[in-house]
Amino acid sequence: MNKIRTLLVDDEPLALQGLKIRLEQFDDLEVVDTASNGREAVKKIRSEKPDLVFLDIQMPGMGGFDVVKALANEELPIIIFATAFDKYAIQAFETHATDYLLKPIEEERLEQAISRVREQISEHIAIEQNAKLIDLIRNMDDPPEIELSEILTADDITTKKQFESQFSIKDRGEITLVSVSSIQWIDAAGDYMCLHTDNKTHILRETMKNMEKRLDPDVFKRIHRSTIVNINMIEKLASSAGGKYLITLKNGSELQASRNYRESLKQFL
Repeated sequence: MNKIRTLLVDDEPLALQGLKIRLEQFDDLEVVDTASNGREAVKKIRSEKPDLVFLDIQMPGMGGFDVVKALANEELPIIIFATAFDKYAIQAFETHATDYLLKPIEEERLEQAISRVREQISEHIAIEQNAKLIDLIRNMDDPPEIELSEILTADDITTKKQFESQFSIKDRGEITLVSVSSIQWIDAAGDYMCLHTDNKTHILRETMKNMEKRLDPDVFKRIHRSTIVNINMIEKLASSAGGKYLITLKNGSELQASRNYRESLKQFL
């Protein structure tokens, strides 16, 4: 029996090891190698020529989409994306006949993905599938790591802009799903965002600019160059010196709003 030669790509060592162990249950799969970043993935795809690649989309530097773009003029293996995209982006993947695994990966979805791979190989349709994938990614203008649903045409999903309903927080090989509605406020710490819920602070690698794009602006308002607040969590607003405002949240937390973002608080004034 010819085994499906498989390459795993993820910047999280524990995620790589976990997926490798889970794939051992499939007798017709052979994990030939792993890669921890996009550049390494490109090299190993060229050298190993795997039949199948599990490719993490969100990696520092060269992400999953960039890997596919770098290999667009070469013979591609079958690609299964690992992603934390919302349900609308997942619909987009399905529309373009590209498979995905939503982190944390469920056992049933893993089995379904492997079944699709077997079908593509047996029916010799992998080339056609990859042509659709390349066409999709080539038409992206510098695609961001997260918002695939904004890149695709309205006919693919919906004409209404969609925002995140939850964030996937990766920490030491574990993934925690944080509901956006539970977030009290967000503040920036360099290239990281601190997502404050009622009982915990979660750390997400993201820029303030991209974070604003991912959140519903009717609910999340920027009140400082490094702070975003969920207006549903505001209990009290008081003016302070220099045109600033002191915001008190329902849980008792206090935030300072700068005068430059006074417009964000207009509905409360």
